[in-house]
Amino acid sequence: MVLTFRTAMLAEGEEVVRVIRAAFTPYLRALGRDFPTDESAEYAEERERFAAELGRGEIYIALDGERIVGAVRTKPQAKDLYIHTIAVDPVRQGTGVGSWLLEQIDEMARARGLGSLSLETAEMAMANIRLYQRHGFEIVRHGPPDHGLDPHTRVYMVKTF
Repeated sequence: MVLTFRTAMLAEGEEVVRVIRAAFTPYLRALGRDFPTDESAEYAEERERFAAELGRGEIYIALDGERIVGAVRTKPQAKDLYIHTIAVDPVRQGTGVGSWLLEQIDEMARARGLGSLSLETAEMAMANIRLYQRHGFEIVRHGPPDHGLDPHTRVYMVKTF
């Protein structure tokens, strides 16, 4: 597998959204939720946030040739890079793309002189937790989600360099 890692371009936004939606639909449904409908105000707000992130260069992609097979939405903080979303196209899940993306984000954060990576996932997403732990993340706390959209406990994880 030869992948390329780079910042997503504005013109790739729709394909990045496709990958994220395809990857996250089963996860959200397990939480009793779904993506907002295209006509909703919540959808419009999320699309605006997403476009701003693209414009600031906070979204990264994994390319296999010309095809986007993974995406990472990040939120830079003072000394930390928060991983908002890491998504792998369902046809490529289980092939190492997620691990590869975590390695690329790790290298990028270290090169920028940041001290850590952080993220959260649902406590019930045991496969995600194991993946992150294999990559050096440690659970720092359990708690309710900040967004309040569902009642499922979250696991907050950090990888310190």
